[in-house]
Amino acid sequence: MSMDTITLKVSGMSCMGCVNSVKQLLHGVAGVQQVEVDLASGRVEIGYDATRADVGALRRAIEDGGYQVVG
Repeated sequence: MSMDTITLKVSGMSCMGCVNSVKQLLHGVAGVQQVEVDLASGRVEIGYDATRADVGALRRAIEDGGYQVVG
């Protein structure tokens, strides 16, 4: 199975609780296999199966949790 990777810039994360929240939100999307969050830069790197998830679903999961995807 091939895995696609995308990096999104997320605003609204201020602590490790936010980091864990974003990770949980993304792991709730079918096809997401790994999530790395860099709190300092706001970058969220997501490894996912593109046949099961798309970028729109990833963005929606983050935004539904109260965070903003920038760009």
